[in-house]
Amino acid sequence: MSESIFEKNGGYVIDEVNYMDCSCGTPVKNVGESAKGVRCDRCVSAQVYKMFPESFDNAVKPSYKPTGRPAGWHWMAEFVDKDGNVFHKGKEQPKLKGTLKPTKVKPRKKTKRRSKDAILVEKYKEKQKLKRAVKKQQDFLNHKTQDK
Repeated sequence: MSESIFEKNGGYVIDEVNYMDCSCGTPVKNVGESAKGVRCDRCVSAQVYKMFPESFDNAVKPSYKPTGRPAGWHWMAEFVDKDGNVFHKGKEQPKLKGTLKPTKVKPRKKTKRRSKDAILVEKYKEKQKLKRAVKKQQDFLNHKTQDK
């Protein structure tokens, strides 16, 4: 059986689908018969990054920039930031700038998250306390005290 040009270039066929290996060893499927070589998506991405590193620098930087205002400030009926800017429901009121004192923001109450096991242990301890209280009442009603 004579070898085709595709097979001479390093291609192979599995279940009637043409494959060729990338330079990194990753198999690439659905390759054309006239292909002399292929590159996988990872190798292409690496090459593009090497050619244009400045375009990828912006993608890495976080897009969120804190304003210094508390969470939910735009939902407040009236909010005055530290520069004296006045906001009503998130809309700035330039006419009122500097006329009011900055809004004092109370720190959020931090609640400690508990696991399911911790919740079950707490419920168990509570039940034990109730059982002891019931037992103590029964003993009192049966005239059993610690003195006897």
